[in-house]
Amino acid sequence: MATTIISIETPSLGDRSYLVHDGEVAFVVDPQRDIDRVLDAAEKAGVRITHVFETHIHNDYVTGGYALAQQTGARYYVNAEDEVSFERTQIRDGQVVEVSPALRVRAMHTPGHTFTHLSYVLEGAEPAVFSGGSLLFGSTGRPDLLGEAHTHDLARHQYSSARRLAAELSEDTKVMPTHGFGSFCAATSAGGNTTASTIGQERLINPVLSQDQGDYVADTLAGLDDYPAYYVHMGPANAVGPSASDLSEPERADKDQLRRRLAAGEWLVDLRTRTAFAAGHVPGTFNFGLDGQFATYLGWLIPWGTPVTLLGESREQVAEAQRELTRIGIDRPAAAATGRPQEWTDAPLATLPSASFADLAQVRHHRLVTVLDVRRGSEWREAHIDGAVHIPIHDIVKRMDEVPEGEVWVHCASGYRASIAASLVAATGRRVVVVDDSFDRSARTAGLPIVTEATPASA
Repeated sequence: MATTIISIETPSLGDRSYLVHDGEVAFVVDPQRDIDRVLDAAEKAGVRITHVFETHIHNDYVTGGYALAQQTGARYYVNAEDEVSFERTQIRDGQVVEVSPALRVRAMHTPGHTFTHLSYVLEGAEPAVFSGGSLLFGSTGRPDLLGEAHTHDLARHQYSSARRLAAELSEDTKVMPTHGFGSFCAATSAGGNTTASTIGQERLINPVLSQDQGDYVADTLAGLDDYPAYYVHMGPANAVGPSASDLSEPERADKDQLRRRLAAGEWLVDLRTRTAFAAGHVPGTFNFGLDGQFATYLGWLIPWGTPVTLLGESREQVAEAQRELTRIGIDRPAAAATGRPQEWTDAPLATLPSASFADLAQVRHHRLVTVLDVRRGSEWREAHIDGAVHIPIHDIVKRMDEVPEGEVWVHCASGYRASIAASLVAATGRRVVVVDDSFDRSARTAGLPIVTEATPASA
């Protein structure tokens, strides 16, 4: 029987889940919490899910593995060494599971992303390895999510694990990672390769398979940057066997309720694009557009446990945001409202002026403004505007007092993060302009003074 592998992508988190079937039965690897997508894929393929495999206790999302196994009656495979509080089928290195005559799966212990990480090898005429957070496309999973005390050891384990996969698997083995498509669980960028790869291709391009261990560990550790604050909540949630997403519609909020929630310090999140938000929004609301990494940045910035009300153009937009949030453990919005911002408040709408880097260059010739760079530390070190204030977006809430008074021009690499940060800064009463422009393409050509690691800042 032919084997079919269906990728179920979650672009906003940079992850993939997999449904693998032989035309009759199927197994699933690393399902996200909204398991209806997996069930729909299985129904469309006309197959029955009998086995669910977890590569590791995830740090970047709430798993759907336990709920999927409960709903389908499938066996749920989790490393025997993982400390969990639910019933599962224990699995260890070298163990083979015969899902069907055509679907033979072998577990390989590949520590590095976590100590108990497993990869799963689909054996047969068309081999594949579901490598989770181990061997990624052109990269590996980051080794620092279990704390600084373990990072060096895990980096060395990651090197050995990748080498083991490359040594024991054939060149034509397809590499099917969970992370690495924009996920913060990747140690480094995958270099643009997000389509497909094999062990043979990774031997040619992946640094972990060409460097010696010392260089790999040093380069990996040097390249690590901050990761979302909500990650700390994911492991404990996954260790108790989380339920499936509750995607029922949230409570509808009228103007009075929205006003009360805003006055109480709750977060009212405007899901529209930054262009729409800039043109008019309810004062005090925050812009986390669904056209970017919405859940990642909202989960990173919000004080955990703060009630969230979603403001969207349509019920479909709110439903999409709600689905995104359940994946990171924000289970239920406090309320929601749809339509236009004029329908959400009786107060005059606020606007958020937008500009380009060329506009910024012109303004700096005529008056004093603060340039606030909200990119990550690695981006700042590579190049930044001389004289800019650097507060990475994930620190903006707790470091708001460091944002100077007066006129503030906020920028990131392209505009998405700048709009988030600008909405947060504007809510404090400061005068804010969001730079909705490409830093790499436009900042230098605009004539702005750029500082790089090789260029000293002006005195």
